[in-house]
This record gives sequence, C-alpha cells and structure tokens, in this order.
Amino acid sequence: MSDHRIRKIIVHVVHIPARAVHSHGSGDVSGINAALLELVTNTGLTGWGEASPWPVFTGTVEASVGALHVHLRPHIEGQDPVQVEAIMARADRVLVDHPEAKAALECALLDLAGQITGLSIAELVGGRCRDSATLSFSVANPDFDADLDDIAKIWDSGVRILKLKAGFADHAFDLMRLERLRTLYGDALSLRVDYNQGLPTADAIRRVRDLEVFRPDFVEQPVNMHHRAAMSAITQAVDVPIMADESVFNLREAVQGVADGIADIYSLKVMKSGGIRRCLEIAAVARTAGISVYGGCMFETSIAHAAGAQLMAALPELNLGCEFYMSTFYAEADIATAPFPVSNGTVQIPNTPGLGVTPDPDRLTQYRIDLFE
Repeated sequence: MSDHRIRKIIVHVVHIPARAVHSHGSGDVSGINAALLELVTNTGLTGWGEASPWPVFTGTVEASVGALHVHLRPHIEGQDPVQVEAIMARADRVLVDHPEAKAALECALLDLAGQITGLSIAELVGGRCRDSATLSFSVANPDFDADLDDIAKIWDSGVRILKLKAGFADHAFDLMRLERLRTLYGDALSLRVDYNQGLPTADAIRRVRDLEVFRPDFVEQPVNMHHRAAMSAITQAVDVPIMADESVFNLREAVQGVADGIADIYSLKVMKSGGIRRCLEIAAVARTAGISVYGGCMFETSIAHAAGAQLMAALPELNLGCEFYMSTFYAEADIATAPFPVSNGTVQIPNTPGLGVTPDPDRLTQYRIDLFE
C-alpha cells in the first residue's frame, strides 16, 4: 500500500471540431466528443484518462459521464491509486460494460501509479518493447479531391500508410480511390481498407476480391460484427488478410474468434476493450494463435492517444503500425500542453513517468462543454 489516496474526481466533457467530416460504413463523424477523467491525490498528484466513445460502436459520452461521475465515483474516492487491479475488479463488479469509462479510469490510475513509481505506463504493464510506432492515416472525406490535398501534405510529413474508409459510398467510388492512390504513389504507399461493417454479407467476398489487385495490406471488418460466420467465410475465401475490429471487443470474443477463424489480424483499441491491460490479454491470445495485431483508435484527444501509444510500447510484436493521428491531422486543435509526438510518419512514445501527456488548461477550458466534480 502507498501513502497516496484519491481525493478528488473531476470529469471534463470536451468537444473538439474536426477539420473535415470523416465518413465510414457505419456513419459520419465531424469532431471529437470525449470525457476526460482527472484524479487528484491527497499528495498533490494528478492523473488523466479519457473516455472517447462512438455511439454506433461503443456507447455515448453521456453514458461514460454517468458511469464515472455517478456509478464508479464511490468506488474510487479514498482509494490507493497504485492498487489498479483491485479498483478495476471492483469497477467490473458494480458496472456492466461501459468499456470507455473503465479505460479512462484505468489510464488515470496507471498515470498516477507511474508518477509515484517513476515508471512509464508501458513499464508498469510489462515493459517497453519500442520507442516509436509507424503511423497510419485514415482517408475518409467523402470529397476525395479534398482528401487528395490532405494526403499530399501528410505524405510530405513522412506518413507512408493510408487506410481508406470504405462502404459509405458505392463500390466504384472505393475502387476509384484505390486506383488513384496507387497511380499517384505506387508501391511506396502502404494501403489498407476499412469497411466499418459496411458491406452486405451476400456480396462481401466478391467486393473484397475486387480490391486485391491494389495490394492492400489488409481489409478491416467488412461485415456486421455479429456475422461471425461470414467473417470466417470471407477470411478463408480471399487472399488479402482480414482484420477484425468490431467483432473482437473482449477476451472472450478474441478466444472465440480464434476458434472460429474469423480473422488474420485483430485491431486493439483501448476504448472498446476497457483498458490497456485488457488489450494486452487479447494480444496474448492473438500471439498464441499466430494472429497479428494493429493499434487502432476511436475519435480521441491526445490523452487517449497517449494511452494507446503506451500499449504499443508494451507489445512484443507490432508490424502493422497504429493510427493515432487524430490530434495531429484530424482535430481542429491538440488539447495537450505539447503537440502529440508525431514526427516523420511515426508516433514517438512518451517515456516519462505515467502517461506522458497532460491537457493544456487553457485549451481544456476552451473546448470543455460540461464539468462534473
């Protein structure tokens, strides 16, 4: 037991507009809506975490606020932040689901524990395997000409991985974009395709096969998350690797996904799985089964991006990169005290005690739309 106790719990609700609308097979998004959790100890330390849900994917900001401010607060106040597993086990007992809220809680606790011990979060959860991760940017603007302008700037910054969000328009539009990008950038560009569950099951295999001529690294979540038999059939029928995202939220689904053969790759997301440590459990299952992993994200500020980056640092294997690009290329502003560390197409993973990223007070005030304390 440490001498530190959680004295104050504050939930900041923020909205940061996007530079452009991003379209997906499951809907459009025009900004970042998140609940930032601030834990303050009796010793003057502050830990940060973030719940950044998407209503069509994991839940709502309102639900995350209720989970943190109402249901979990009595089980956080007065607790020793170093006892992360005990607090998170209690959170699971008193509140079902709400993985984003639990991810925010775990991150803030680990941030405090790291500051207390002098270790980064990656070191706290198992050790640091890397100092950087290759960055992927998602191409999702329905105005593809505008996207091409942004892609040129992002290319100049050193990014060499693009993931096309597909299925929100017709099949010809998706093929046209792939052809244009291959023509413009050739094989120097790594291409991926993400349908966000947007393909009709009956036609999915044919459409995925049409993509193979453009040599994508993988095709992500082509059909509805619950159509696991279809995911298995697609994975077996096509040559391009298939990645499961919405079909694998938790450890049970990861284990069942191995048994059913639903994918060649799992997308790890701190928000959907309820924290960094839960993602590491899923990664261990994937490793055992020979399934690759990828660092995915939701619509996040630098706080959640930093949590994801700490996860990437702790993974023994990561050959497909990550997509923590929101603060740099998507949001109107980065809410952190210093820009999220992206340079030359890579995320530089903080190696300071705890999370390594904190909100700037002025920007937090500027973009905050509600406060609970």
